[in-house]
Amino acid sequence: MIIGSVCENKSTEKRISVTPENVKKFISNGFKVYLEKNYGDHLDINDQKFSENGAEFFSDKKKIIEESDILLQLNLPNEKDLEILTPNKNLIGIFDPTNNQDRISKLSSNNINVFSLELLPRITRAQSMDILSSQANLAGYKAVVDAFSFFNKAIPMMMTAAGTIPAAKVLIVGAGVAGLQAIATAKRMGAIVFATDVRMASKEQVESLGGKFLVVEGSENLETSGGYAKETSPEFKKKQEELLVETLKKIDIVICTALIPGKKAPIIIKGDMIKSMPKGSVIYDLAASQGGNTEFTKPDEIVDVNGVKILGDSNLLNKLPVSASNLYSKNLLNFVINLYDKKNNKININLEDEIIKKTLVK
Repeated sequence: MIIGSVCENKSTEKRISVTPENVKKFISNGFKVYLEKNYGDHLDINDQKFSENGAEFFSDKKKIIEESDILLQLNLPNEKDLEILTPNKNLIGIFDPTNNQDRISKLSSNNINVFSLELLPRITRAQSMDILSSQANLAGYKAVVDAFSFFNKAIPMMMTAAGTIPAAKVLIVGAGVAGLQAIATAKRMGAIVFATDVRMASKEQVESLGGKFLVVEGSENLETSGGYAKETSPEFKKKQEELLVETLKKIDIVICTALIPGKKAPIIIKGDMIKSMPKGSVIYDLAASQGGNTEFTKPDEIVDVNGVKILGDSNLLNKLPVSASNLYSKNLLNFVINLYDKKNNKININLEDEIIKKTLVK
């Protein structure tokens, strides 16, 4: 049984799907591992580090795709590479089925099994495979670090003989995995942290990290069975806006993390709210790649609105590619082990397993 992985487009994706550590673990579970030459060079991980753990390297990626039983990637490969795949092969990664429906349907019609791991159910058994949580943790941390680097004042309160510097005030919009990590990071750096979320269930988590939870009048637990935020009613949005208008007048840094799976990100921070913020404030929008939580967000650009800087990366994790790759590769390893029938040396697509059923895209 062969696990394969070829290089991503390194200009847009710096993470890798297989790390040297996990090569060893795949091999101990009975797999061979085929990788494309110079697979991790851009991360200062040379081919020797992989081969020392048993990986085999090939310059011809067609050979890797043809011979691999399981192909591990981050993004959906290009059309030319997809055409190489033959029936009964298994493709695993983060493939955005909503926006790649036609390409994935074509693969499925050719009896190629496509597993998109952002569809994993939120159950205890799937936690070790949860790519959204592992990557969002890093994104929440990095968003705070980047936002602070654009803020022209100190973050913690400092008392000196020359006077006192007040602590920066930070608002986290959305208290999911990324938001909670953003709260923890901002608190560790000495900021005063506020947070808001449509899910009342997140209030206790926010407060346990030292943040102050801002409650929208009439709030209820707007949460899906999978733990994600639901779309809100017009009445709720109006009350949320009223709360934000007053709050943002005293906020130095905003971290936006509000996303709805499979849909455009909701606009939460509107133009008039931004114009009421102190000049020199910073907004980091983690939802930039899905349209953004502000009216002015542009991926990979710094937008200045009335002295407020708005930042947002299309792929923030390219700034932490080694850490992100380590976590992603471990998630993939755990998923593959769950999929693999080691005793009979075959892939077991058991549709009674909720993990497999939810991630297999048709």
